[in-house]
Amino acid sequence: MEVLGPRICFIIGGPGSGKGTQCEMLVEKYDMAHFSSGDLLRAEVESGSERGQALQEIMKQGQLVDMDTVIELLEEAVVKSYAENPDKIILLDGFPRDVVQARKFEHKVCKATYVLFFDCSNGTMTERLLSRALTSVALTTIWRLSRRELKTFEDATIPVLDHYRASGQLIRVSAVGGKEEIFANACRGLCL
Repeated sequence: MEVLGPRICFIIGGPGSGKGTQCEMLVEKYDMAHFSSGDLLRAEVESGSERGQALQEIMKQGQLVDMDTVIELLEEAVVKSYAENPDKIILLDGFPRDVVQARKFEHKVCKATYVLFFDCSNGTMTERLLSRALTSVALTTIWRLSRRELKTFEDATIPVLDHYRASGQLIRVSAVGGKEEIFANACRGLCL
């Protein structure tokens, strides 16, 4: 079956699940496009555009950027990437964060072709987050933050997983083990 339009792969996983590392590896081996809303927001701010200045002000005040703006930035990136190379799979890292965001993206931009979920325990994610922090800030602070991030992830993202599991689009990837083992699991999941 031929896919019409961009081939979008939502990348979902908790903090420390390895989704960023795996995206880098997929891009390197298979020349996929890779976007995260955080990177797109930072790039827009750095551009100095009128929208970037407005975003900087919102973020400076510690507020969240509204969903429509995030989806608009993702849409622009997807449209540009697809125009440049329509054969590339486009990875959207850490997106969607909730079911409303998923539905809005799929209504405004396009449906996801794949939904890759990097699955590992909260304990594994916490260990990885703590190991990253050994050289940066106090471990107690990181431990508290990671617990809060994991709770936020579970509360918002579990319904997203249920939504895509029900539609048959969810690809569960075991994110336990070394990065090469996880990469092999991801490749198998995407039939690469």
